[in-house]
Amino acid sequence: MKKKLAVILSVILVFAMLFMTACGDKPAADPEAGNNVAAGDLSSIKINVGTGGSTGTYYGFCNVISSLLKEKTGAQLMIQASGASKANILDIEDGIVDMAIVQNDVMDYAYNGTSLFADVGAIKSFSTLGAAYAEVCQIVAKADSGIKTVADLKGKKVSVGDSGSGVEFNAQQILGAYGITFEDIDKQNLSFQASADALKDGKIDAFFCTAGAPTVAITDLSTTTGIVLVEIDAEHLAKLQADYGFYAAYTVPAGTYNGIDADVTTVAVKATFIVSNELDEETVYQLTKAIYENKDEYSHEKAAEMSLEYAVSSISVPFHPGAERYYKEVGAIS
Repeated sequence: MKKKLAVILSVILVFAMLFMTACGDKPAADPEAGNNVAAGDLSSIKINVGTGGSTGTYYGFCNVISSLLKEKTGAQLMIQASGASKANILDIEDGIVDMAIVQNDVMDYAYNGTSLFADVGAIKSFSTLGAAYAEVCQIVAKADSGIKTVADLKGKKVSVGDSGSGVEFNAQQILGAYGITFEDIDKQNLSFQASADALKDGKIDAFFCTAGAPTVAITDLSTTTGIVLVEIDAEHLAKLQADYGFYAAYTVPAGTYNGIDADVTTVAVKATFIVSNELDEETVYQLTKAIYENKDEYSHEKAAEMSLEYAVSSISVPFHPGAERYYKEVGAIS
């Protein structure tokens, strides 16, 4: 009897092991299961992507990419509206999204637990996939204000964006490169549109705006008010890049805004794709490859700024192993 029972149990155990092995061969399609893909195949994946407000550039840009990649590869990038950079990083940390687009300065703050993330602490649950396009640090003043350099902002009434925003930290860092603190200006915390309106009405002398150029609020302002964009000279640009690894040099072309008749040198941060470290190497390799090898077909103006060189420069947070593998394969990094 005992022998028969042992045989029966052995047979049950063998069938159980075979069943588990068969189940284990199936590719994971659930984002929470890791989205493992076979080499060269993205059709089985479903990636939740955090962007920004539903009327913003992040949301529209990522929807364009999602549509084309689904057509080309079968990949499903599930685009979600969100509170933008900081919220996206927290959502990756909490497992709500697998991928996001964020400013590269904000992801630096998160990775190191500084500035916007000083109260949260360092978050290491994400890696870089690649940079996409520039978000330009623009300093706007009236044409007749006499403000020609950043140094001229000392003692002036200056809007530095919403309190606690990435723009406010950009302003603090740029002013700091010139030896100016917030105590040296009459600091105002206004949104882009409110800043433009206040400048037009003479309530402030200048404002900072970090966004893709041209920026609607500045474009509209320039049609009714003479403006200047304040340049960041080479010496202070170099200092900013030395002090902060996420700034890139940027030239706002003449004609970007009404009355801006010459190129203006400034700095920019980068709209950058990041991914959860829970995604496996093959998935992120295929995703990186698909995103950048189809860049010429995206029907969005920001896609014109995409390049492999741009994707890998001024990045201070480590690349995901899958992205790193792709960039090494194409010679973008060594």
